[in-house]
Amino acid sequence: MILKCPGQDKRNVKIESYTCPGCGYEIEMFSDEFKASCPRCQKVVPREVLPTCIDWCRYAKECVGEEAFKAHLQGKSSIMKEKLIKGLEDYFGEDKRRINHAKKVMGFAEELLRKEGGDWHIVIPASILHDVGIKAAEKKYGSSTGHYQEDEGPAIAAQILRKESFKKEDIDEISEIIAHHHSPGKVNTVNFKLLYDADWLVNFAESDYLKKHTSASRPDALRNDCVREKDEVDTKDKTKLAGIIERVFLTEAGKQKAKELYLQGGNQ
Repeated sequence: MILKCPGQDKRNVKIESYTCPGCGYEIEMFSDEFKASCPRCQKVVPREVLPTCIDWCRYAKECVGEEAFKAHLQGKSSIMKEKLIKGLEDYFGEDKRRINHAKKVMGFAEELLRKEGGDWHIVIPASILHDVGIKAAEKKYGSSTGHYQEDEGPAIAAQILRKESFKKEDIDEISEIIAHHHSPGKVNTVNFKLLYDADWLVNFAESDYLKKHTSASRPDALRNDCVREKDEVDTKDKTKLAGIIERVFLTEAGKQKAKELYLQGGNQ
């Protein structure tokens, strides 16, 4: 009886060469590494990784051990995140504002995931790609209004996700989140709530956000009420702002983070 995978401790590690996409420098990377930093420009270069038995075998964790299994997933997650950010940057081009917004939302999403649970492989891609509909909406309608983003975003996100070989069921869930990310109540999954709250944590921090958005850009009734109230409230009024936070945010972790940022620590 074989009690251990015969190939587990017999890695044939090789040195492979990769060209840095940033400066063209030839980088040496061990074949069991997921990424390496370019010694010239410091850009992190991911290695194209083919699926291994750890990705599909139901006994992978027991076979290779908790530490190795966790390291493998972290490596894959890091590569996936970097590729999606690259796809977002390619799509938005010089629009640094939208790119930076997505990165901030992703950062908050990672924090909320650690506290609330949820599916990393759904929430993080959704956080990176949630606003991809803006560019098409502005071109098609001359507006980045929320419901236009929801209409245009899912197809664009799905195209990016298919390019990175996401599973159809994951693409469908991510697309559904993007299709309703301005409309709470239509999707009630934990994954949706985490993306929604992460997005609002960033929106609260944008100084002119509360003043310039009106109910016309928010089709959901609850969100419209919150936006109308925020248009009328000085965000330095802690009592009223606390009430807004309670109504807007959908997770306890999101509410707590908003209170830390905007009630305890002041507006960021």
